[in-house]
Amino acid sequence: MDAIVLQILNGLDKGSAYALIALGLTLIFGTLGVVNFAHGALFMIGAFCAVTLNKFLTLSHTVIDPTKTDFLGNPAKIQVPYVYDMFGESTGAAIIDWSVPLAILFAIPVMIGIGVIMERGLIKHFYKRPHADQILVTFGLAIVLQEIIKYYYGANPIPTPAPDAFKGSFDFGAAIGFAENTIIYPYWRLVYFAFAAIIIGAVFAFLQFTTFGMVVRAGMADRETVGLLGINIDKRFTIMFGIAAAVAGLAGVMYTPINSPNYHMGMDFLVLSFVVVVVGGMGSLPGAVLAGFLLGILESFASMREIIDIIPGINQVIIYLVAVIILLTRPRGLMGRKGVMED
Repeated sequence: MDAIVLQILNGLDKGSAYALIALGLTLIFGTLGVVNFAHGALFMIGAFCAVTLNKFLTLSHTVIDPTKTDFLGNPAKIQVPYVYDMFGESTGAAIIDWSVPLAILFAIPVMIGIGVIMERGLIKHFYKRPHADQILVTFGLAIVLQEIIKYYYGANPIPTPAPDAFKGSFDFGAAIGFAENTIIYPYWRLVYFAFAAIIIGAVFAFLQFTTFGMVVRAGMADRETVGLLGINIDKRFTIMFGIAAAVAGLAGVMYTPINSPNYHMGMDFLVLSFVVVVVGGMGSLPGAVLAGFLLGILESFASMREIIDIIPGINQVIIYLVAVIILLTRPRGLMGRKGVMED
């Protein structure tokens, strides 16, 4: 039983990333009808927003410390971050320690700006083009963004630690009634799942309970009629593209302590996220979230040693097998709408 609970936790962890990226993909497809293969690159850029802020906060200058000496007996030179000078040593150290959560504030305007520029500068020219054209141009954009990151940050992963308060592991088993030390789980992975749940809930609440969101949902259902009412639906859809980019970026920000950012991490998640979207149903936001967590849990169980010993390599293909089975039995996906991608 403890092994089952552990795999469910692992699945929720993976599923959180899948669901957040797939949610953004579905927002873009549902509003603009664009198949955005550059969405994984937005996840990567979000991760590097956290890297950039961490590097900025750790910029330092050299000072002489008379209380210490080097091997020649001279006063030692030490590196002091500029934030120590601005806020004091204790506050400055806390700011550096919490650089990943603070990167959320940095990433939101950056990602919204990138999303709006991407939509206005490139995507809008492909609204009425075939989906194959959209895939090719956005995939090419993803490669360009990936190479830009590689040029400026290098090809090696860049460790970006979680705050000290969330390092280490939590005895999850003892908390739910199992024996101590049976289910030990990293704190930050639990934080990531909680963060994903908050973001997903916020997006659904925004679409469901705000006037802006209601207009967007109406535009997703019947764009022409909403336009005839005198509402600039194109402007609202551009804002939604920016919000979708921010969702992907925030997923990347908080994922950095789990997996050190590298230039190809966006591509690693891209294909899986599209499978999640297709399984959930193209254009269905609840379907994207449901499929993200479902496939994350299935992938986690397929990674168990007992399963791999019976069916070697099943953990590498389980998501695709499930996608094939679901699409053969239910071509629109779990919660797909009639008419979407059927033309």
